[in-house]
Amino acid sequence: MGTLNLKNLKANSGWFSWTLVTMGAFILAMGFVLFTNPYKIIPGGVYGLGRVLHHLIPSIQTGTFGLLFDVPLTITAILVFGRQFGAKTIYAALITPVFMNAMTSFLGEDPADGISIISTQFNFSDNVFFAALCGGLLIGVGCGLILRAGATSGGTDIISMLIVKFAKTKFSSAMFLVESTIVIIGMIVLGDWKLPLYSLISIFVCARAIDYVLEGASYDKLLFIISEKKEELKQYILVDMERGGTYIKSSGMYTGNDRDMIFLVISRREIGAVKEKIRALDPAAFVVVVDAYETYGDGFKPFSE
Repeated sequence: MGTLNLKNLKANSGWFSWTLVTMGAFILAMGFVLFTNPYKIIPGGVYGLGRVLHHLIPSIQTGTFGLLFDVPLTITAILVFGRQFGAKTIYAALITPVFMNAMTSFLGEDPADGISIISTQFNFSDNVFFAALCGGLLIGVGCGLILRAGATSGGTDIISMLIVKFAKTKFSSAMFLVESTIVIIGMIVLGDWKLPLYSLISIFVCARAIDYVLEGASYDKLLFIISEKKEELKQYILVDMERGGTYIKSSGMYTGNDRDMIFLVISRREIGAVKEKIRALDPAAFVVVVDAYETYGDGFKPFSE
């Protein structure tokens, strides 16, 4: 009974998703402040780029640089993708740098200063590999919670989605291009040849952590949707998501009524937004979500030759 009540609370309380975003932003900020920023590890993202710029301009904190990138990127995403980017994404983009700057001010950022909490209590200068692992884990968990709430952490997610839209490439390829570029920039600016190794470790762990937080290691999700709002859902899928779906003829066992069931395959990054949209349009909808471990065809993996 307790589990059922918790599920109902999650489904019916609008504040729960906002809590997830807040928790995700806080954990993400911890990953950067405690484990990556002090050791010049650049795990991609606007905050990774912000860490590089902070090295050049120490008077401006990493979180502030991230905010300066996030605001125009989020505005661009809203103009390009419309309702797919809502208030929670804007909130995530604003609250994350606030957490980062506050933590940095309180904990410090130089493990060699001998006086800050980072230096005396959380000093991993002798084990940067461990710092890269923990940083990637926390950043991934934080991003995963934000994605589960139907938002994104902004930044390079948005850049990658813009590349996908206009260059017609896969999201994974776009993300790899963006993150690799940031790592290379960091290596050049910071002048550390070991940086790419630690950065790639963080990026890999981060990606795996996101997968598990989103309840499965598969990259795609298969949805079966029965709803009285099928036309509104059709509009959302075709126009807002720019995806395709299939109607499957079905009949209610008890009522005997014929109706169309929507068959839809989406990426794991889209699952939170789709569930939120269905909940907003038709709270009485019947939805089954299944892991799709391999998906071939238009918009997904090509068949192997």
